[in-house]
This record gives sequence, C-alpha cells and structure tokens, in this order.
Amino acid sequence: MIASQSYVRLAGRGVLCWLALAILAGIVASTAIAGSTTEPAESDLPRVAIITTGGTIAEKAQPSGGAVPAVTGQDLVTSVPGLAKIARLDVMNFMNVDSSQMTPADWLNLHRVVEGTLQRDDIIGAVVTHGTDTMAEAAFLMDVLLTSHKPVVFTGAMRTASSPDPDGPLNILNAVQQVVLSQDNNWGVTVTLNAYINAARNVRKTQTTNVQTFTSGEKGYLGVMSDGQLIQFNKPMQRIHVSLPAGEGVVAPHVPILRGYSGSDGRFIRYALKTGAQGIVVEGVGAGNVNAKTNAAILEALKQGLPVVLATSVPNGFVEPVYGDQGGGAELHKAGVMLAGDLPATKARLLLIAGLMAFGDDRQRLKALFEELYR
Repeated sequence: MIASQSYVRLAGRGVLCWLALAILAGIVASTAIAGSTTEPAESDLPRVAIITTGGTIAEKAQPSGGAVPAVTGQDLVTSVPGLAKIARLDVMNFMNVDSSQMTPADWLNLHRVVEGTLQRDDIIGAVVTHGTDTMAEAAFLMDVLLTSHKPVVFTGAMRTASSPDPDGPLNILNAVQQVVLSQDNNWGVTVTLNAYINAARNVRKTQTTNVQTFTSGEKGYLGVMSDGQLIQFNKPMQRIHVSLPAGEGVVAPHVPILRGYSGSDGRFIRYALKTGAQGIVVEGVGAGNVNAKTNAAILEALKQGLPVVLATSVPNGFVEPVYGDQGGGAELHKAGVMLAGDLPATKARLLLIAGLMAFGDDRQRLKALFEELYR
C-alpha cells in the first residue's frame, strides 16, 4: 500500500531548485520588463506576466537542419508589434526546452512559479509559452492545481521563430489580449493558438504540423480571438481541483500508461508492478474495455494495492461501465478500477499523480476525485 507521507520529501530536483525558482520569480517581479517592445507602455495599462518555457515558438532552424532552442522571452516579446499598447509585461525565462523533454516535476515547479506570480496584486493574469507536444498536459495539470482565479493562457507555435511566416507573435498577442479581456470569465487555464480558445480539460493536439492543431472535440471551443476582441462560444465544464500538501516539496509518483491492444497479454502491467509503479493508467478500447489476459493483470495490480485508472483510446465520449464480460468496463469498475471519464490517458495519469500526492493511499478520496469527472 502507498503511504501518504512517502510523497512528501525533497523534490526530484531538490528543494534548492524550487526555492531558487521562487527567488527568481521575486527578482524578475522586482525588475519587471514593462512593455518589452520598442513602443512605450502606458502606466495605466494592466500588468500581465509572461512566463516562457521554450518549445517551437522559441526555436530556430540550424543551417545543418533541425530546430533548436534559440530565443529568449525578451526576444519573443520584442517580436510582437503593438504588444506594449495592450499591457505592461513582466517576462520570466523559466526554462527553454522542447516540450517533449518536459516532466511532471517541471510542471510542478512551473505551477509554483505561476501561482506565486498571480499572488501579486498588480498582476491580472499570466501567459505561459510552451511547446505544443505536451502543452495540453501541462495546461491540464496547471488547471487542476491552480488556486488563483486569475486567467492563465498557454500558447506557443507550430512554426519556428526563423520560419518565413512564424505564428508565434500573433499567438502571443492573442494570449495577452485574452488575459486582459477574460478576467471575469473564470475559465481557469486555457490553451489558445491560431485564435481559438480551448479549456484545459478538453484540449487535444490533433495535427502534427498544421497551425490549426488544438481542438476541444465534441465539447467545442470556449471562444475565439478576432481582431483584438474576445468572442465567447461556450462555458467550460466543471473544473477539477486538487490541493497539494504544504511542505518543502513533493515528488511526482511513478505512474505509467499501458495500452490495451489486440492480442495484449498484460506483461507490461506485470513489469510495471515489478519496477516500482505507484499507480497505473490503462488505455482500453471502446467505452473502456480490455481483453481477458490484460484483465487478469489488472486484477493482480489491484490485489497488490495499486490504484488503477481505465481510460479509452477513443477521442470523444466517456469511459462507461457497460460491458460485463472479462475485461469489460462494468466488471473492472466493480473490481475497484477507477474510470477516467472524458480524459485521455495522458491527462488521467496527471490527475492520478496529483491525487496520489494529495491523498496518498486513501482509495476513497482517489475514487471520489475521479467520480467528479462524471458530475
């Protein structure tokens, strides 16, 4: 069984790492870059934080081929004409990596910095620039953990800064405008690229290279930015919140995603059990089903006290306990498997990680957390 206190210890990168980040946030705040373009900012404009983490928006193509991190937050702001007429800007270079390299530990540190920044009375909201590969995951975890009601907008780019037609500058402009215009919307964390606004819970990346990559499926966009105006389409679904325990730091537990597929035999679930998994997310098929051999491995995991969450590879709809044969969602649910609702496996994993950090081995509280997805 998992002990709650096992998750409260020094962070993976050390307590000094996140303390340094907090100090860095204060230093940046005290030396804020007001109006980081060449145009003077008006003193009565609202103040928005821009926190950069890297990604395609901050990359340039090398002569030998391939894009690499090359652009600072200051460079990004300078590349956006007219930005200083919208808001005064505090820019923080949090990190500069491709988002394929991001880890839950990075996002936990990012959350601490964003949360601390939003506590400032003069900051109305924040824009986070991030790589698109894992942006939907980062935004969702931020939305689950964030206590502030101020708007947070994740944005990025599908084209590099050295592209003949980069999409990053307009995405930043739209994101800052959205923060200014959506202070009363209580949307939580959103992902905004190519003018379309997505709730963090619903957003998915759906195209590998096209600028119109993020969508919200059957749930629909929250709205769109159009020529400096915010046009709202929908209201967000119920948001899920988890409060992390106070302390020097928390370590993200090891939670792998294991996919059920035609002919799968459960061997990878058993391997996860042997190698220290502290929870498991199984991506099933249909409404949430696996075959008999995978079912047997899941039951082994439950007997060993591991929390198991069942998601589906289907992009729309919910996991539903419909089928009662071996591996059917109904039987798995009766056995103690938690259902991922409408979350893809990647987001269900992050919700389980957050729940384990907050509740430890309290299975009833974990179960209640995932049941919130159906309300």
